[in-house]
Amino acid sequence: MDIRRRQPIGVELVRRGIVTEEDINNALDYQKQNPNKKIGDILYSLNVCDPNELIEAIGDIVGTKGILLTSSNIKIRLTDYISTDLALANKVVPFEVAAGKIKVCFADTVNTKSMENVRLLLLNKGLVMESYITFESDIIRIIKNMEGTPTDNLQNTGKNETVTGLVDSIIKTGMERRASDIHIEPMANEVRVRYRIDGELFTVAKINKEKQQQIIGRLKAISNMHQEKQESQDGRILLYEDYNIRVSSQPNVYGEKFVLRLLKKNINIKNIFELGLSISEDEMKKSINKRNSITILAAPTGEGKTTSLYSIIDYLNRPEINITTIEDPVEIRIDGLNQIEIDAKSSFSGSLRTVLRQDPDIILVGEIRDKETGEIAIQAGQTGHYVLSTIHTIDSVEVITRLRKMGLSDYDISSTLATSISQRLIRRLCPKCKKERPFTEEEKAIIEKIGDKYGVKYDLSGTTYDAIGCEECNHTGYYERIGIFEILNITEEIKEAIVNGKSSIDIRKLALTQSYKPLVVDGIRKVVQGITTLEELNRKILIY
Repeated sequence: MDIRRRQPIGVELVRRGIVTEEDINNALDYQKQNPNKKIGDILYSLNVCDPNELIEAIGDIVGTKGILLTSSNIKIRLTDYISTDLALANKVVPFEVAAGKIKVCFADTVNTKSMENVRLLLLNKGLVMESYITFESDIIRIIKNMEGTPTDNLQNTGKNETVTGLVDSIIKTGMERRASDIHIEPMANEVRVRYRIDGELFTVAKINKEKQQQIIGRLKAISNMHQEKQESQDGRILLYEDYNIRVSSQPNVYGEKFVLRLLKKNINIKNIFELGLSISEDEMKKSINKRNSITILAAPTGEGKTTSLYSIIDYLNRPEINITTIEDPVEIRIDGLNQIEIDAKSSFSGSLRTVLRQDPDIILVGEIRDKETGEIAIQAGQTGHYVLSTIHTIDSVEVITRLRKMGLSDYDISSTLATSISQRLIRRLCPKCKKERPFTEEEKAIIEKIGDKYGVKYDLSGTTYDAIGCEECNHTGYYERIGIFEILNITEEIKEAIVNGKSSIDIRKLALTQSYKPLVVDGIRKVVQGITTLEELNRKILIY
């Protein structure tokens, strides 16, 4: 809203009966003390009239649509389209995308340079901008909420707080807010603290730069790192009864950045079906626990492979079975398992050789990283053991390609690999603020197209939900995560294709004629079930 227009706006608002002359005079008096405040924002803060009527009238006066922007209007995640820094600098919030158009709220639609910059940025993403006007205070509040507001425990970052207390507050608050990781990052003029919650990073505090070295010193002291070294280090914090905290430091241009991975001790292992695996128990038994074979879980870093491995192991764990795990590190301790932790003096391959002499029935290898580990894992599978492991790759079919690139033979892969499972973690809708509505025709078309492609029929007669946002879910509209899965069972036909050197494209085509369904099929199923949204699924695996 442009200050240069404030008098005409005031006169026009009085003429339309939105406010009174007395309201305008009071607003102008307030503006003398606060010259950076626009007349519309002042009237809004004074609560002299209906805010919806006020912003709609202001929009009409300046030649733009006016909208009262709230969390319920926002159907997208801001940072998928512009950064929070750019949003704050331009006082702008994108809030809805449909049919190639993106609706964007500005606090000032007369600043054509700012609007043009945003328009071009979005145009480069293939979106046509439709501009709206709203109150500046609401834009700033929403951006701050999306970025992550500082919590009460982190508000006190002044000179009187001890660094010991500050670091303790950062860690304990991260635990309270369900953070999986804490990032403590030196910047040019401050130290930024961010939490990763449900896979997303939120800024929670900005600390005075003068405390940087003290914070670094405290973190090194409690994680048993060398104080004098200005290089990458790994450590561990064991001060908190319920948590084992892994610490990694990495120098950057402004100092040393620390990432703390919060690993809860004695956590209850979730049933594999609770994690989101959408198959029957009979199908599960056919896919895992095959002697003389290997099951591999595939996904990029941070997509829950280890959690799924633990759930499968817990599912298989019985007193009459000898289960041994080789991990880097042991993240969760489970009664009845023989868990081995890799350290600087050991390796997966070396530990695996030793484990084979310990009469195991089932072996969990944290990750197949190289040819040597892969060969020993295959040897274990070929000599009567059941091996579970992980690989970093994009889907279950590409597991075959990854093993080939490591140098493993097609014969060994086909004879030993029984199942590969790929997964992603998507955010669940927040149960406290999700808003029910029917599927739009556009959403139905997207879902039906995917269903037709993979021979799946979805029931779209029910309703879906919008992610709204509330205090409980950090104003994201989502709370916790669930897995989406695809399972490739290595049938006799697929074994033959591997032995004959068929490409992953050919193997995928063959698998699709059998029981294999890609990740998107399970993802759409969870959208239709009301667990997540089409927008969240698209953000994760790009379906439209």
